[in-house]
Amino acid sequence: MGKASNSAPEVLPEFQKYLLEKQLAPEKNIPFLAYWASRFLTFGRKRDMATGEYNESAIIEFLDMLRADDKILDWQPRQADDALKLYYFNYLGKTRPQLLEAMQAGDVPTTLQEFQRLIRLRHYSYSTERTYMQWCERFLSYALQGDKKLPDLSSKDFKDFLSHLALKQKVAASTQNQAFNAILFLFRHVLAKETDDLGDTVRAKRGQKLPVVFSVEEVKNLLEQMNGLTKLITELLYGSGMRLMEVARLRVKDIDIDANTIFVRSGKGDKDRSTVLPDAVIDGLKEHLGRVKALHEKDLAAGYGEVFMPDALGRKYPNAGKQWAWQYVFPSSRLSVDPRSGKIARHHITDSAIQNAVKEAVRKAKIVKHASVHTLRHSFATHLLQSGVNIREVQSLLGHKNLETTMIYTHVLRNMSNAPKSPLDALYAESRKPEN
Repeated sequence: MGKASNSAPEVLPEFQKYLLEKQLAPEKNIPFLAYWASRFLTFGRKRDMATGEYNESAIIEFLDMLRADDKILDWQPRQADDALKLYYFNYLGKTRPQLLEAMQAGDVPTTLQEFQRLIRLRHYSYSTERTYMQWCERFLSYALQGDKKLPDLSSKDFKDFLSHLALKQKVAASTQNQAFNAILFLFRHVLAKETDDLGDTVRAKRGQKLPVVFSVEEVKNLLEQMNGLTKLITELLYGSGMRLMEVARLRVKDIDIDANTIFVRSGKGDKDRSTVLPDAVIDGLKEHLGRVKALHEKDLAAGYGEVFMPDALGRKYPNAGKQWAWQYVFPSSRLSVDPRSGKIARHHITDSAIQNAVKEAVRKAKIVKHASVHTLRHSFATHLLQSGVNIREVQSLLGHKNLETTMIYTHVLRNMSNAPKSPLDALYAESRKPEN
């Protein structure tokens, strides 16, 4: 990559000239954008791929190859993706033929199918796919009123919908951000339209809120109300600080019992990290894994036993999905049809099963706080800080990108341990002083 600037004049000079004249990218970035476009074209030629039109499958394979290269930085595949969009949609003026025809005909179902296809090509989780699809449908229903057609959609429609959510629907800030990301995907990847500055859009405001945290005694009481598998999962949630879906998607290979370590793969922000495996769960976890292995062998004997493989690993290692190492630590109790591949498989345990178990335990423990499964993660962080663990280490265990996110627990800790004494207590303390 470092040679791109030196060889810039020889790398797609007309494309570089076009970007410069149209001011589609900062001048210093243009040689690098040309480099990525040139590298993709070479990649396609070597594999006999059609690159004269925008070939989504070839581009996804190219980007996957970049992400798998240890020498490539995290931001470089994103820059390469941007370069190819500029090259095909702007410089060459290409549009996906099937989508162009659907858009001109006002065919919303076909557009939604294309939206779903592109989400799957980018290996988004199934829950994200469903959420994005719902927001896309809501946006199109809102925006395509009267005589307006798909090709007429613009940034104004985008802004109007976000403002509608904030002012009319009164949605929470997190909900509006979810809608924003889904519609941005629609504009950039399906409609191939760039959005104008959205800074003046009315956005739902999110004030700082302190997380709900269990006391150590409350966690103990909570666990006493549980048994079996749900207790083991809850102990892991509190003992490791993992998010709910991180525990649900945990694979056998990602638990290192000897090193007391759990490896979290593709967590929030698609980042890997490691966290602590509590000693207290190891015996129960070993027994549980023995039962899961027996279940897996039974599935294999019945002609099943293959699990979903992340990203492009299923294509690269076609038999890995049946290997023990790749099985879910907490599999579902029943086989089901994978909504994407159509294969019968055993998926991981559902998030609702864990949520319902924790909710019932909170009720039985008579804890009156507005608590959820995520409260266990908040409690993990707060109790570590309370015991003197360095905040940087807590940040690493939680997988927070910014230290400021972890700092919120210091405010909770301060409230728990260093709260100022109430004047009412001082008043009564004064009245209780013995008379001389």
